[in-house]
Amino acid sequence: MKKYILLLLGVTLAFTACSDDDGIKNGPTPNPDPDADVTAQNFMWQAMNLWYFWQGDVADLADDRFSSDAEYTAFLESYTDPENFYYSICNKHRLIVGTEAAIDRFSFEEENYKDLVNGLSGISQSNGLEFGLGLIGDTDNVFGFVQYIWPNSDAATKDIQRGEFFTRVDGVQLTVSNYRNLLFGDNSTYTLGMATVSNNTISDSSKEVTLTKIENQVEDPILIAETLNVNGTNVAYLMYNRFLSSFDEQLNAAFAQFKADGATELVLDMRYNPGGNVNTSRLLASMIYGTNTSEVYIKQRWNNKIQAQFTEEDLTDYFANTTGKSSINTLNLDRVFILATNSSASASELVMNGLEPYVDVIHIGEVTSGKIEFSITLVDDPDNAFIYNRTREGNINSQHSWGLQPLVGSNENADGFSDYTSGLVPDIALSEDLTNLGVLGDVNEPLLARALQEISGVSAKVDFTVEMPAKSFTSSRLHTPLKDNMYLDKPLQINK
Repeated sequence: MKKYILLLLGVTLAFTACSDDDGIKNGPTPNPDPDADVTAQNFMWQAMNLWYFWQGDVADLADDRFSSDAEYTAFLESYTDPENFYYSICNKHRLIVGTEAAIDRFSFEEENYKDLVNGLSGISQSNGLEFGLGLIGDTDNVFGFVQYIWPNSDAATKDIQRGEFFTRVDGVQLTVSNYRNLLFGDNSTYTLGMATVSNNTISDSSKEVTLTKIENQVEDPILIAETLNVNGTNVAYLMYNRFLSSFDEQLNAAFAQFKADGATELVLDMRYNPGGNVNTSRLLASMIYGTNTSEVYIKQRWNNKIQAQFTEEDLTDYFANTTGKSSINTLNLDRVFILATNSSASASELVMNGLEPYVDVIHIGEVTSGKIEFSITLVDDPDNAFIYNRTREGNINSQHSWGLQPLVGSNENADGFSDYTSGLVPDIALSEDLTNLGVLGDVNEPLLARALQEISGVSAKVDFTVEMPAKSFTSSRLHTPLKDNMYLDKPLQINK
């Protein structure tokens, strides 16, 4: 057997790859004609044949799919565009507004793997404005609504705030066909044409706001961490917007402050959190519930050829008592209030599901996204089983720079539950209201107020009627390299 030590964003992932005679494949590995222009497609097929979660269900990824190298070469040559080839073998169809995705809604690629790796670290080009996009009536016209603004960003210095609306970019009306280019294209600076809402009608206004995207921006995922006194009860409130391991120590410090404040309840606000690092979700769950390292947080399941190489212990994540640098500060709660919406995905849902066997998870908001699978980063480095390792960039095939982020496994909680591909259903349904988004962290902001009402038992002085639900078909966070990805960086022991 060959032993590969694989690194994902600097964290060791040990994996034992078997040669053909060890039984991992049912036939010899196909090889393309060396004169064929299919280097990228060959990498994609080989990597997906090994790692893709549904490899056994995709006929074109079967180990015995090709009877000869010539047949394999012809198959690869039938796709001149590597991007189209990738999506053909991972059963993914590009999302179009108003349609449903195929089984695999979340696997994606980047033509330059460095953009992908930076994105997984939370690094992107950004002006600091986070927003949702919705449709205007029954038209193809699009409007945006501001959800929050990064501190210390370009947007933070401009006259724009949560709850405002925009309909135009550089004087052009946003539509379903142009919003990607106008808002997420190569333009580093653009001017938003603002709008107002009255009686469920969106109207253009004369106000304009010019924003500039800055390179290599990293969002602090901890937007708000404060302790509220609610009728004598100290309630920790954490608005957490992305699972980034580079902020694990800051997250732990926030819980240290909650403990120092005597917090006995927690409102965890993940309404806009699309996911991220799996291990960070484990740390957050431990900060909420406890640090008993013998209690199961989640278990992973891979495709059959990968699953067989690991023991049950390898596949199990337990609650943590350390971040790796410091002891976990835990509130040891037996219940938690979680604000989650359709924009809450992957690692956000993982925390909710992983805690469910142990604490009373009171979900306030909307049905969540329904992303149960995790991914890893793949590049054309066959000697490292295609896993990206920043120390091996010199070994990556220089003929192309494609990077893949396919779904390679799913997570289940200690009770074995993982059946939430349709999303987690709220215990208390409440959508955000575009006419009253409120101020995040304010006790009168509707979603927070609803949680505080449950905690105090006293009716809030807030009208929870929703006049104009904040429904969006996409958001700014889904147009970053990280998107709603949930990526694995768990150390796995070699199955000898």
